[in-house]
Amino acid sequence: MAGYLSEADFVMVEEGFSTRDLLEQLTLGASQSTTAEMELVQHIGVPASKIIYANPCKQIAHIKYAAKHGVQLLSFDNEMELAKVVKSHPSAKMVLCIATDDSHSRSRLSLTFGVSLQSCRHLLEDAKRNHVEVVGVSFHIGNGCPDPQAYAQSIADARLVFEMGAELGHRMHILDLGGGFPGVEGAKVRFEEISSVVNSALDLYFPEGCGVDILAKLGRYYVTSAFTLAASIIAKKEVLLEQPGREEENGSAPKTILYQLGEGEYGIFNSVLFDNTCPTPILQKKPSMEQPLYSSSLWGPVVDGCDCIAEGLWLPQLHVGDWLVFENMGAYTVGMGSLLGGAQTCRITYAMSRVAWEALRGQLLPAEQGEDAEGTCKPLSCGWEITDTLCMGPVFTPASIM
Repeated sequence: MAGYLSEADFVMVEEGFSTRDLLEQLTLGASQSTTAEMELVQHIGVPASKIIYANPCKQIAHIKYAAKHGVQLLSFDNEMELAKVVKSHPSAKMVLCIATDDSHSRSRLSLTFGVSLQSCRHLLEDAKRNHVEVVGVSFHIGNGCPDPQAYAQSIADARLVFEMGAELGHRMHILDLGGGFPGVEGAKVRFEEISSVVNSALDLYFPEGCGVDILAKLGRYYVTSAFTLAASIIAKKEVLLEQPGREEENGSAPKTILYQLGEGEYGIFNSVLFDNTCPTPILQKKPSMEQPLYSSSLWGPVVDGCDCIAEGLWLPQLHVGDWLVFENMGAYTVGMGSLLGGAQTCRITYAMSRVAWEALRGQLLPAEQGEDAEGTCKPLSCGWEITDTLCMGPVFTPASIM
Protein backbone atom coordinates (compact mmCIF):
# COMPACT_ATOMS: atom_id res chain seq x y z
CA MET A 1 0.00 0.00 0.00
CA ALA A 2 2.76 2.46 0.89
CA GLY A 3 4.53 1.99 -2.44
CA TYR A 4 1.27 2.46 -4.30
CA LEU A 5 0.36 5.62 -2.42
CA SER A 6 3.76 7.26 -2.68
CA GLU A 7 2.83 8.56 -6.14
CA ALA A 8 0.69 11.31 -4.57
CA ASP A 9 0.11 13.04 -1.26
CA PHE A 10 -3.43 11.75 -1.02
CA VAL A 11 -5.77 9.44 -2.86
CA MET A 12 -9.50 8.86 -2.77
CA VAL A 13 -10.51 5.20 -2.90
CA GLU A 14 -14.03 4.72 -4.20
CA GLU A 15 -15.54 1.36 -3.32
CA GLY A 16 -17.78 -0.29 -5.91
CA PHE A 17 -19.59 2.83 -7.17
CA SER A 18 -20.58 2.81 -10.83
CA THR A 19 -21.31 5.44 -13.45
CA ARG A 20 -24.87 4.18 -13.48
CA ASP A 21 -25.14 4.86 -9.73
CA LEU A 22 -23.87 8.38 -10.33
CA LEU A 23 -26.39 8.98 -13.11
CA GLU A 24 -29.24 7.79 -10.89
CA GLN A 25 -28.01 9.95 -8.03
CA LEU A 26 -27.90 13.09 -10.16
CA THR A 27 -31.32 12.33 -11.61
CA LEU A 28 -32.80 11.91 -8.12
CA GLY A 29 -30.93 14.77 -6.51
CA ALA A 30 -31.14 17.17 -9.45
CA SER A 31 -30.38 20.21 -7.27
CA GLN A 32 -27.95 21.80 -9.70
CA SER A 33 -26.87 25.31 -8.71
CA THR A 34 -24.52 26.36 -11.53
CA THR A 35 -24.42 26.30 -15.29
CA ALA A 36 -21.52 23.84 -15.13
CA GLU A 37 -23.58 21.38 -13.10
CA MET A 38 -26.59 21.68 -15.39
CA GLU A 39 -24.31 21.11 -18.35
CA LEU A 40 -22.76 18.07 -16.65
CA VAL A 41 -26.00 16.23 -15.93
CA GLN A 42 -27.37 16.94 -19.39
CA HIS A 43 -24.10 15.75 -20.94
CA ILE A 44 -24.43 12.34 -19.24
CA GLY A 45 -27.97 11.93 -20.53
CA VAL A 46 -30.29 13.38 -17.88
CA PRO A 47 -33.21 15.04 -19.71
CA ALA A 48 -34.00 18.65 -18.87
CA SER A 49 -37.38 17.58 -17.49
CA LYS A 50 -35.58 15.65 -14.73
CA ILE A 51 -33.56 18.63 -13.53
CA ILE A 52 -34.72 20.98 -10.78
CA TYR A 53 -32.62 24.12 -10.41
CA ALA A 54 -33.18 23.89 -6.68
CA ASN A 55 -30.95 26.60 -5.29
CA PRO A 56 -33.37 29.36 -4.17
CA CYS A 57 -30.61 31.98 -4.58
CA LYS A 58 -29.78 32.06 -8.29
CA GLN A 59 -27.68 34.29 -10.51
CA ILE A 60 -29.59 35.90 -13.37
CA ALA A 61 -27.10 34.50 -15.88
CA HIS A 62 -27.79 30.99 -14.57
CA ILE A 63 -31.55 31.49 -14.82
CA LYS A 64 -31.12 32.53 -18.46
CA TYR A 65 -28.91 29.48 -19.06
CA ALA A 66 -31.64 27.23 -17.62
CA ALA A 67 -34.20 28.84 -19.93
CA LYS A 68 -31.97 28.41 -22.99
CA HIS A 69 -31.31 24.72 -22.25
CA GLY A 70 -34.86 23.69 -21.44
CA VAL A 71 -34.60 23.45 -17.63
CA GLN A 72 -38.13 24.41 -16.62
CA LEU A 73 -38.28 23.58 -12.91
CA LEU A 74 -36.84 26.22 -10.56
CA SER A 75 -37.16 26.79 -6.81
CA PHE A 76 -37.93 30.03 -4.97
CA ASP A 77 -38.62 31.21 -1.43
CA ASN A 78 -39.07 34.99 -1.71
CA GLU A 79 -40.50 37.77 -3.87
CA MET A 80 -37.16 38.92 -5.28
CA GLU A 81 -36.27 35.44 -6.52
CA LEU A 82 -39.68 35.12 -8.14
CA ALA A 83 -39.24 38.50 -9.84
CA LYS A 84 -35.87 37.45 -11.30
CA VAL A 85 -37.41 34.31 -12.77
CA VAL A 86 -40.44 36.19 -14.14
CA LYS A 87 -38.10 38.52 -16.02
CA SER A 88 -35.45 36.03 -17.22
CA HIS A 89 -37.41 32.75 -17.56
CA PRO A 90 -41.14 33.57 -17.78
CA SER A 91 -42.13 30.05 -18.88
CA ALA A 92 -40.55 28.40 -15.83
CA LYS A 93 -42.51 26.19 -13.45
CA MET A 94 -41.76 26.98 -9.81
CA VAL A 95 -41.28 24.85 -6.70
CA LEU A 96 -41.85 26.70 -3.41
CA CYS A 97 -39.16 26.02 -0.80
CA ILE A 98 -40.59 26.06 2.73
CA ALA A 99 -38.71 26.41 6.03
CA THR A 100 -38.45 23.48 8.43
CA ASP A 101 -37.75 22.88 12.09
CA ASP A 102 -34.08 21.97 11.73
CA SER A 103 -33.07 23.29 15.14
CA HIS A 104 -31.42 19.95 16.03
CA SER A 105 -29.63 19.41 12.71
CA ARG A 106 -25.86 19.78 12.38
CA SER A 107 -26.26 22.05 9.35
CA ARG A 108 -29.32 24.29 9.58
CA LEU A 109 -30.42 25.38 6.12
CA SER A 110 -33.62 27.10 7.27
CA LEU A 111 -31.57 29.88 8.85
CA THR A 112 -31.06 31.13 5.28
CA PHE A 113 -33.41 29.28 2.94
CA GLY A 114 -37.10 28.50 2.98
CA VAL A 115 -40.24 30.59 3.52
CA SER A 116 -42.30 30.34 6.69
CA LEU A 117 -45.68 28.67 6.50
CA GLN A 118 -47.37 31.98 7.34
CA SER A 119 -45.86 33.69 4.27
CA CYS A 120 -46.59 30.94 1.73
CA ARG A 121 -50.01 32.23 0.65
CA HIS A 122 -48.58 35.66 -0.12
CA LEU A 123 -45.92 34.16 -2.41
CA LEU A 124 -48.45 31.88 -4.10
CA GLU A 125 -50.70 34.89 -4.75
CA ASP A 126 -47.73 36.86 -6.09
CA ALA A 127 -46.87 34.00 -8.47
CA LYS A 128 -50.50 33.89 -9.66
CA ARG A 129 -50.52 37.64 -10.38
CA ASN A 130 -47.36 37.20 -12.47
CA HIS A 131 -48.86 34.25 -14.39
CA VAL A 132 -46.26 31.84 -13.00
CA GLU A 133 -47.42 28.34 -12.14
CA VAL A 134 -46.22 26.86 -8.86
CA VAL A 135 -46.12 23.09 -9.38
CA GLY A 136 -44.69 21.81 -6.12
CA VAL A 137 -43.20 22.21 -2.66
CA SER A 138 -39.72 21.42 -1.39
CA PHE A 139 -38.01 21.43 2.00
CA HIS A 140 -34.69 20.36 3.51
CA ILE A 141 -34.28 19.25 7.13
CA GLY A 142 -30.52 19.81 6.99
CA ASN A 143 -27.81 17.26 7.69
CA GLY A 144 -27.60 15.14 10.82
CA CYS A 145 -31.13 15.67 12.11
CA PRO A 146 -31.63 13.25 15.05
CA ASP A 147 -35.44 13.53 15.04
CA PRO A 148 -37.28 11.70 12.22
CA GLN A 149 -40.52 13.41 13.27
CA ALA A 150 -39.15 16.62 11.75
CA TYR A 151 -39.74 15.00 8.36
CA ALA A 152 -43.33 14.14 9.30
CA GLN A 153 -44.02 17.71 10.38
CA SER A 154 -42.55 19.13 7.17
CA ILE A 155 -44.64 16.76 5.06
CA ALA A 156 -47.74 17.89 6.98
CA ASP A 157 -46.77 21.54 6.34
CA ALA A 158 -46.31 20.77 2.66
CA ARG A 159 -49.86 19.36 2.55
CA LEU A 160 -51.18 22.70 3.83
CA VAL A 161 -49.23 24.55 1.12
CA PHE A 162 -50.64 22.20 -1.52
CA GLU A 163 -54.14 23.10 -0.33
CA MET A 164 -53.33 26.83 -0.42
CA GLY A 165 -52.05 26.43 -3.96
CA ALA A 166 -55.14 24.51 -5.08
CA GLU A 167 -57.38 27.31 -3.75
CA LEU A 168 -55.44 29.81 -5.87
CA GLY A 169 -55.46 27.66 -9.02
CA HIS A 170 -51.93 26.23 -8.87
CA ARG A 171 -51.78 22.61 -10.02
CA MET A 172 -49.17 21.11 -7.74
CA HIS A 173 -47.77 17.65 -8.39
CA ILE A 174 -44.20 17.64 -6.98
CA LEU A 175 -43.04 17.13 -3.39
CA ASP A 176 -39.28 17.30 -2.82
CA LEU A 177 -38.22 15.85 0.55
CA GLY A 178 -34.71 17.32 0.39
CA GLY A 179 -31.60 15.45 1.46
CA GLY A 180 -29.22 15.01 4.35
CA PHE A 181 -30.13 11.34 4.81
CA PRO A 182 -27.47 9.42 6.77
CA GLY A 183 -25.18 7.21 4.71
CA VAL A 184 -22.98 5.68 7.40
CA GLU A 185 -23.28 2.91 9.95
CA GLY A 186 -23.63 4.12 13.52
CA ALA A 187 -25.59 7.30 12.71
CA LYS A 188 -27.76 8.63 15.55
CA VAL A 189 -30.82 7.85 13.46
CA ARG A 190 -30.72 5.04 10.91
CA PHE A 191 -31.94 5.60 7.37
CA GLU A 192 -34.55 2.86 7.91
CA GLU A 193 -36.02 4.77 10.87
CA ILE A 194 -36.34 7.94 8.81
CA SER A 195 -37.86 5.98 5.92
CA SER A 196 -40.49 4.47 8.20
CA VAL A 197 -41.58 7.88 9.50
CA VAL A 198 -41.51 9.44 6.02
CA ASN A 199 -43.55 6.63 4.46
CA SER A 200 -46.16 6.81 7.22
CA ALA A 201 -46.49 10.58 6.75
CA LEU A 202 -46.74 10.19 2.97
CA ASP A 203 -49.46 7.56 3.37
CA LEU A 204 -51.40 10.04 5.50
CA TYR A 205 -50.90 13.29 3.58
CA PHE A 206 -49.94 12.19 0.04
CA PRO A 207 -51.37 8.68 -0.40
CA GLU A 208 -50.56 6.56 -3.41
CA GLY A 209 -52.63 7.57 -6.42
CA CYS A 210 -52.99 11.24 -5.40
CA GLY A 211 -51.00 12.32 -8.46
CA VAL A 212 -48.00 13.74 -6.61
CA ASP A 213 -44.44 12.81 -7.59
CA ILE A 214 -42.22 12.31 -4.54
CA LEU A 215 -38.57 13.33 -4.98
CA ALA A 216 -35.56 13.23 -2.66
CA LYS A 217 -31.90 14.22 -2.84
CA LEU A 218 -30.13 11.00 -1.89
CA GLY A 219 -26.57 12.00 -2.78
CA ARG A 220 -25.24 11.93 0.79
CA TYR A 221 -26.93 8.58 1.48
CA TYR A 222 -25.43 7.01 -1.64
CA VAL A 223 -21.88 8.34 -1.60
CA THR A 224 -20.80 9.02 2.00
CA SER A 225 -19.44 5.53 2.59
CA ALA A 226 -18.39 5.03 -1.04
CA PHE A 227 -15.11 6.92 -0.62
CA THR A 228 -12.14 6.43 1.67
CA LEU A 229 -9.43 9.08 1.84
CA ALA A 230 -5.74 8.28 2.31
CA ALA A 231 -3.60 11.33 3.14
CA SER A 232 0.09 11.53 3.96
CA ILE A 233 1.74 13.58 6.68
CA ILE A 234 3.77 16.35 5.05
CA ALA A 235 5.07 18.04 8.24
CA LYS A 236 5.01 17.71 12.02
CA LYS A 237 5.79 19.87 15.02
CA GLU A 238 6.22 18.92 18.67
CA VAL A 239 5.09 21.48 21.25
CA LEU A 240 6.06 21.12 24.91
CA LEU A 241 3.22 21.65 27.36
CA GLU A 242 4.06 24.01 30.18
CA GLN A 243 2.76 21.97 33.08
CA PRO A 244 5.28 22.04 35.97
CA GLY A 245 5.71 18.81 37.86
CA ARG A 246 4.03 16.66 35.22
CA GLU A 247 6.00 14.11 33.22
CA GLU A 248 5.14 11.44 30.68
CA GLU A 249 5.51 7.77 31.59
CA ASN A 250 8.96 7.71 29.95
CA GLY A 251 10.13 10.60 32.14
CA SER A 252 10.09 13.27 29.43
CA ALA A 253 8.17 16.52 29.55
CA PRO A 254 4.56 16.29 28.30
CA LYS A 255 4.03 17.40 24.71
CA THR A 256 1.45 17.66 21.99
CA ILE A 257 2.19 16.87 18.36
CA LEU A 258 0.81 18.84 15.41
CA TYR A 259 0.67 16.89 12.14
CA GLN A 260 0.15 18.72 8.86
CA LEU A 261 -1.57 17.01 5.93
CA GLY A 262 -1.70 18.01 2.28
CA GLU A 263 -5.46 18.60 2.51
CA GLY A 264 -7.48 20.67 4.97
CA GLU A 265 -10.73 22.47 5.72
CA TYR A 266 -10.48 24.55 2.56
CA GLY A 267 -10.34 21.37 0.47
CA ILE A 268 -11.52 17.82 1.01
CA PHE A 269 -11.99 18.25 4.78
CA ASN A 270 -14.45 21.10 4.34
CA SER A 271 -17.04 18.89 6.08
CA VAL A 272 -15.41 20.08 9.31
CA LEU A 273 -16.77 23.53 8.47
CA PHE A 274 -20.08 22.57 6.88
CA ASP A 275 -21.12 19.57 8.99
CA ASN A 276 -19.18 20.14 12.23
CA THR A 277 -17.53 16.75 11.88
CA CYS A 278 -14.37 15.58 13.62
CA PRO A 279 -12.58 13.18 11.24
CA THR A 280 -10.94 10.26 13.03
CA PRO A 281 -7.96 8.71 11.23
CA ILE A 282 -7.16 5.04 10.88
CA LEU A 283 -3.44 4.34 11.04
CA GLN A 284 -1.89 2.55 8.09
CA LYS A 285 0.45 0.70 10.44
CA LYS A 286 -1.21 -0.81 13.47
CA PRO A 287 0.71 0.34 16.59
CA SER A 288 1.92 -2.12 19.20
CA MET A 289 0.45 -2.11 22.70
CA GLU A 290 3.77 -0.86 24.10
CA GLN A 291 3.89 2.31 22.02
CA PRO A 292 3.07 5.46 24.03
CA LEU A 293 0.26 7.71 22.86
CA TYR A 294 0.60 11.48 22.57
CA SER A 295 -1.87 14.31 22.50
CA SER A 296 -2.15 15.08 18.77
CA SER A 297 -3.95 17.28 16.29
CA LEU A 298 -4.26 17.29 12.49
CA TRP A 299 -3.91 20.44 10.41
CA GLY A 300 -4.28 21.34 6.76
CA PRO A 301 -1.71 23.09 4.56
CA VAL A 302 -3.10 26.63 5.01
CA VAL A 303 -1.19 28.29 7.84
CA ASP A 304 -3.88 30.65 9.11
CA GLY A 305 -4.69 29.09 12.48
CA CYS A 306 -8.16 28.00 11.30
CA ASP A 307 -7.23 25.05 9.08
CA CYS A 308 -7.62 22.53 11.90
CA ILE A 309 -8.95 19.13 10.83
CA ALA A 310 -9.12 17.41 14.24
CA GLU A 311 -7.97 18.02 17.80
CA GLY A 312 -7.93 15.99 20.99
CA LEU A 313 -6.55 12.85 19.33
CA TRP A 314 -4.25 10.38 21.08
CA LEU A 315 -1.88 8.85 18.56
CA PRO A 316 1.46 7.06 18.64
CA GLN A 317 4.53 8.86 17.33
CA LEU A 318 4.03 9.30 13.57
CA HIS A 319 6.46 10.52 10.95
CA VAL A 320 6.50 12.59 7.77
CA GLY A 321 5.46 10.31 4.93
CA ASP A 322 3.17 8.14 7.09
CA TRP A 323 -0.34 7.65 5.78
CA LEU A 324 -3.63 8.28 7.58
CA VAL A 325 -6.88 6.77 6.34
CA PHE A 326 -10.30 8.41 6.75
CA GLU A 327 -13.49 6.48 6.02
CA ASN A 328 -16.87 7.86 4.92
CA MET A 329 -15.38 10.69 2.86
CA GLY A 330 -17.76 10.59 -0.11
CA ALA A 331 -20.15 13.47 0.60
CA TYR A 332 -19.19 17.13 0.29
CA THR A 333 -15.48 16.43 -0.05
CA VAL A 334 -13.98 16.22 -3.55
CA GLY A 335 -16.69 18.29 -5.24
CA MET A 336 -16.79 21.01 -2.61
CA GLY A 337 -13.02 21.05 -2.35
CA SER A 338 -12.80 21.79 -6.07
CA LEU A 339 -15.19 24.71 -5.65
CA LEU A 340 -13.27 26.13 -2.69
CA GLY A 341 -9.72 25.61 -3.82
CA GLY A 342 -9.78 25.44 -7.61
CA ALA A 343 -8.72 22.33 -9.51
CA GLN A 344 -9.30 18.89 -8.04
CA THR A 345 -5.96 17.78 -6.61
CA CYS A 346 -6.54 14.23 -5.40
CA ARG A 347 -6.25 11.05 -7.41
CA ILE A 348 -9.28 8.75 -7.35
CA THR A 349 -8.79 4.99 -7.52
CA TYR A 350 -11.74 2.60 -7.83
CA ALA A 351 -11.73 -0.56 -5.75
CA MET A 352 -14.07 -3.41 -4.95
CA SER A 353 -14.06 -5.96 -2.15
CA ARG A 354 -13.56 -9.56 -3.16
CA VAL A 355 -16.91 -10.47 -1.58
CA ALA A 356 -18.70 -7.89 -3.73
CA TRP A 357 -16.84 -9.02 -6.84
CA GLU A 358 -17.77 -12.65 -6.32
CA ALA A 359 -21.41 -11.66 -5.79
CA LEU A 360 -21.51 -9.56 -8.97
CA ARG A 361 -19.53 -11.89 -11.19
CA GLY A 362 -22.18 -14.59 -11.04
CA GLN A 363 -24.83 -12.14 -12.21
CA LEU A 364 -22.85 -10.23 -14.82
CA LEU A 365 -20.88 -13.01 -16.52
CA PRO A 366 -21.94 -16.33 -18.06
CA ALA A 367 -20.86 -19.30 -15.94
CA GLU A 368 -18.35 -20.62 -18.50
CA GLN A 369 -16.80 -17.16 -18.95
CA GLY A 370 -16.46 -16.79 -15.19
CA GLU A 371 -14.61 -20.13 -15.00
CA ASP A 372 -12.21 -19.17 -17.82
CA ALA A 373 -11.48 -15.83 -16.19
CA GLU A 374 -10.56 -17.28 -12.79
CA GLY A 375 -6.91 -17.56 -13.70
CA THR A 376 -6.63 -13.93 -14.79
CA CYS A 377 -7.25 -12.55 -11.30
CA LYS A 378 -4.41 -11.79 -8.94
CA PRO A 379 -5.81 -12.58 -5.48
CA LEU A 380 -4.87 -10.32 -2.59
CA SER A 381 -3.94 -11.33 0.94
CA CYS A 382 -5.65 -8.34 2.61
CA GLY A 383 -7.64 -5.18 1.93
CA TRP A 384 -4.60 -2.93 2.27
CA GLU A 385 -2.95 -4.39 -0.82
CA ILE A 386 -3.96 -2.98 -4.17
CA THR A 387 -3.05 -4.24 -7.62
CA ASP A 388 -3.40 -2.43 -10.92
CA THR A 389 -4.75 -5.53 -12.63
CA LEU A 390 -8.42 -6.00 -13.42
CA CYS A 391 -10.03 -9.40 -13.32
CA MET A 392 -12.28 -8.20 -16.16
CA GLY A 393 -14.61 -5.39 -16.97
CA PRO A 394 -18.34 -5.84 -16.29
CA VAL A 395 -20.71 -2.84 -16.29
CA PHE A 396 -18.00 -0.63 -14.75
CA THR A 397 -14.27 -1.12 -14.32
CA PRO A 398 -12.77 -0.90 -10.86
CA ALA A 399 -9.02 -0.33 -10.92
CA SER A 400 -8.48 -3.11 -8.42
CA ILE A 401 -10.09 -5.98 -6.60
CA MET A 402 -9.46 -5.86 -2.85
